Amino acid sequence: MAGRLKALYPGTFDPITFGHIDIINRARGVFDIVVVAVASNLEKKPLFTDKERIALIKNSLDEHDGIEVTSFDGLTVHFAKSIGATAIVRGIRAVSDFEFEFQMALTNRKMQPDIETVFLTPDEKHSYISSSLVKDIARRGGDITCFVPEAVKKELAKKFSS
Repeated sequence: MAGRLKALYPGTFDPITFGHIDIINRARGVFDIVVVAVASNLEKKPLFTDKERIALIKNSLDEHDGIEVTSFDGLTVHFAKSIGATAIVRGIRAVSDFEFEFQMALTNRKMQPDIETVFLTPDEKHSYISSSLVKDIARRGGDITCFVPEAVKKELAKKFSS
């Protein structure tokens, strides 16, 4: 549809957390369409496959018009252009995230000047959550109920029980 603002929210989402969900909901308040895209980044050695991560994301989100979930490979800015996104959404949890994200935003702008990067911050109660932290807690048998949706908690328990 012409005139509708579309944003890409890329990430590994391994797994999705309440912090990610908060950013998705904030982005949805700004953009008509938010494409949540699982990056096929094998360098990070994800715990979950792309298909599993997509399923967990879909299972974790409330039904909203305007949210699409997919995966991609390659440069984020090229994928954003291919889907007609006018913006790339990035979550900033702390000042430590900013330097890398700022560098990436400037690089993307150089490659694709018509796509903006929009930084969003999660609610303070989610600002310290990371997928790596959640996996570490789950791996060691800790309670992750306050960090991830129930479906994610169950899938992490399955992964670490074997």
